[in-house]
Amino acid sequence: MAEFVLESKARMAICRTMRELKELGLNRGAEGNCSIRFGDGFLISPTGVVPEDMQPGQVVFMDMEGNHAGAWKPSSEWRMHLAIYRERPEAQAVVHTHSEHVSALSCLREPIPPFHYMVAIAGGSIIDCANYATFGSEEIAENMLRALGPRRAALLANHGLICHHDTLEKAAQLAQQIESLAKQYLLARAVGEPKRLSDAEMAEVLEKFAGYGQQSDSGVEPDSA
Repeated sequence: MAEFVLESKARMAICRTMRELKELGLNRGAEGNCSIRFGDGFLISPTGVVPEDMQPGQVVFMDMEGNHAGAWKPSSEWRMHLAIYRERPEAQAVVHTHSEHVSALSCLREPIPPFHYMVAIAGGSIIDCANYATFGSEEIAENMLRALGPRRAALLANHGLICHHDTLEKAAQLAQQIESLAKQYLLARAVGEPKRLSDAEMAEVLEKFAGYGQQSDSGVEPDSA
C-alpha cells in the first residue's frame, strides 16, 4: 500500500511539473519531458500528450533496460533519461525543456560560459553544449553524457536543455535558472562581449556552493548577500 501511494504521488508530481514548465514558458504544446527515478527503473512523462491533458495513469514506467509496458508510450527522449539514471546514481529526477533563450543559444552550439557566478548552480564553471544528434536517438544520449561531464545540466545543440537533480522540484528550478542565465548572457552579448570570471574565481564560487541551500551554520547564502 505504501509503495502504491509513493508511486501515485510520483505520477502526480510528473503531471504537475509538466504543467508548471509550460506555464513558466519553458515548454510549449507537448514539448519537453520529465522523469523520476522509481524502484528498479523510472517514471517518465508520455509522448505526445499536452500537459493540461496529462493524467497520472498516462505516466510510463520504464526499467533500466529501456523496456516499458502498457498502452502509453514514453517520451521520445527516454534514452537521455535512461543514460543519466544509469551513469549518475545521484540523479533522482530529470527535466528536459525547449525554453526560448536556452534553445537560441543551443542553435549557436555554444556553452554558457562563466560570465556570471550563478553558472556554478549546475555544478561547474560552464554549462556545456552537446554535439548535435537527432532527437530520441542513442547518439543524442551519448553526446549529452559527454557534455554533462560531472555537472547537472547541459545544452543540446539545436534543441534545448536537459538537467537532473536530487528531486523533481529542484530539477525544474534548475531548468528555470539556466533559462534565466541564457537570457542574461544573450542580452549582454547584444551590446558587447561579457567579461568572464577566471578559473580561480569560479573555483571559489563552487567551493561556496558546496553548502548552497543548506539551512545550517555554513554561512553560505550565495544569492542573498
